[in-house]
Formats: sequence, C-alpha cells, structure tokens
Amino acid sequence: MRTEAVELRKPEDANIIVGQAHFIKTVEDIYEAMVNSVPGIRFGVAFCEASQDHLVRVDGNDDALKAAAVDNARRIGAGHSFVIVLAQAYPINVLRSLREVPEVCAIFCATANPAEVLVAETELGRGIIGVVDGLTPKGVETDEDTKKRKELLRRFGYKR
Repeated sequence: MRTEAVELRKPEDANIIVGQAHFIKTVEDIYEAMVNSVPGIRFGVAFCEASQDHLVRVDGNDDALKAAAVDNARRIGAGHSFVIVLAQAYPINVLRSLREVPEVCAIFCATANPAEVLVAETELGRGIIGVVDGLTPKGVETDEDTKKRKELLRRFGYKR
C-alpha cells in the first residue's frame, strides 16, 4: 500500500467539501441539495465513479468552480469520492441538505482552510483515509479570544 497527501486547491474566496457517496446519480442529487439550500449559491461538484465507465461525473452552476472540483477529484482519484467547491455560501448552509442525500455515505471535511486529503492506494484502487484540515492549534482561547469568536458569529448572522 502507498499513501499520499493530496493538497486541496480552490479559489481564494471559496470553500470546499469532500465526501464519499455510492451511486451515479450522486452529482444530480447533490446539485439539487445545493441549489435548494441557498439562493444564489455558486458551486461545482465532481464525483469519482467507482464502476461502469470510471469517469469523473460533473455538475454545478459555475464553470470555474466546476473546473476546480474536477481538478481536485482527479488528483484524489478515490472511487466514490466527491468534491464540492462553493462560493457565495458557507458549508454550514448546505451540510444538513448534503447529509440527507441518499447516496452520501460520509463527509470528510468542509473548509476554507488549507487542507490535504490523505489517500491510500492498493492494487484495487485509491481510497480516502482522512483529511488534514487547517493548522495545528497554538494554544487555548482566552477571554478576549472568546469575545472575538462571539462577535464574529454575530457579524456573520449566526447568533444574535
């Protein structure tokens, strides 16, 4: 077995979601979940088919984000994995809907941080074994840090 860390690439103002699903209609159902979650959301989704033609299936409503999703999916190359690159929304706005897509088995990460997908390769193929999402913590939040965190959530409209 060989392992590899695959860097996730996305536009500066975008977020990325990586998961695992199990059926060819995944891209269409994820498309519906995305557009029904947030009006005006822009995204691309790429799904690595693990049987039949072994293609990267693609959908979305933004060509640049679709291209970014395909680039990541091809470099990861793990059967039944999917990559969503989204803008004009946050992952928190779509995760509940994505979890309700019948084909979705797991979501490995949803982030705007620098991230790497840990991939294992065997004679059968490639699979995701985990994700490194962001940087290592430098300490524990102080009272001032707590205040800043709460202010940020209120500024984004997630708390009152």
